[in-house]
Amino acid sequence: MAILTYAVTQIRAFFRDPVAMFFVVLLPLIFLFVFGSIFGDSSTNFRVAVIDRSGTELATVLLAAAEKEDLLTVVDVSSLDDAKEQMSRGQIDSIIELPEGFGQISDTGGVIAPAGQMTVYYTEANPQSGQAVAAVMRAMLDTVNRETTGFVAPLTVEQKPTTQAGLTQFDYTFAGMLAFTILSLGLFGLANTLPAQKKSGALRRIRATPFQAAKLLTGTALEYIVLGLVALVVMIIVGLTVFSFDMRGNWLTFTVFVTASLAMMIGFGLLIGGWAKNENQAAPLSNIIAFPMMFLSGVFFPRFLMPDWLQTASAWLPLTPVADGIRYITTEGATLVTVAPQLGMVLGWGTAMYLLAFRLFRWE
Repeated sequence: MAILTYAVTQIRAFFRDPVAMFFVVLLPLIFLFVFGSIFGDSSTNFRVAVIDRSGTELATVLLAAAEKEDLLTVVDVSSLDDAKEQMSRGQIDSIIELPEGFGQISDTGGVIAPAGQMTVYYTEANPQSGQAVAAVMRAMLDTVNRETTGFVAPLTVEQKPTTQAGLTQFDYTFAGMLAFTILSLGLFGLANTLPAQKKSGALRRIRATPFQAAKLLTGTALEYIVLGLVALVVMIIVGLTVFSFDMRGNWLTFTVFVTASLAMMIGFGLLIGGWAKNENQAAPLSNIIAFPMMFLSGVFFPRFLMPDWLQTASAWLPLTPVADGIRYITTEGATLVTVAPQLGMVLGWGTAMYLLAFRLFRWE
């Protein structure tokens, strides 16, 4: 009962502290809006400059059709040199040059049809964009050729979607942002809070009461689990309503896994904050532990892009099963049985951290 009372008291104090609310609730939302704005739009669109020297109706129709399909966004330029300069700075993706006479009706090999050859420029540093724009224009010209000549190529390619629901950029990033929020709340929050309480003398006053260290740490863990769930709920609401996040898993499964992950990461914060005498000791320790997990656990970057040896090593980081488990549940509809390996690692790390936190805690 004393543990629950302490946790409720601390939660009430938290909601009266605007600075604490900013870092726990609003800061993750800021990151969500930043990354959501970058990765939320999954449409394919290229910024191009058009140098039209043909003046034909066909050129106008082609470019208008491409823009209407949201394939190309035409950027105004003064000349070809100006366009090349902008492309070298990465401001545009490609340049489409239509020479004089492009699209004019001519007799080519006995076939009367529009003729001409456009030029699509690309930079050697990023040839993919130019090649993609060239493929878009080639497909549109193939359509014009079929309609004007009636010729159908004997060998063709048919595109079909798979039955599996693919992982969008935002889906991947959002799952990583949830894992990053768990990391920030559990590690950075507690690693700074407990040393600050030691410095202010708050823990010294608690020590004079029958309230034991184990009860203090348990109550603090309950407090931060509740605050973490509140922060995650707010993020999920924003993800669903603003960025149309597609939750494919079961909410109960998600809640169980996230709660266990929160408890585990809070154990790291309790260990560092409980052992450190002040913020000068806690800050370097929390950074040493957090930064490898942020960049190697698949939070923002896919782990399958890493070398094999690094994938094997990073699989044992505490945040890796958290990020993988959340991603499996939210994007693939995984059950607790499916994420049992990830859940087992989370529980194992959590048990070890709480045992060490209870053992190494220092009141001052």
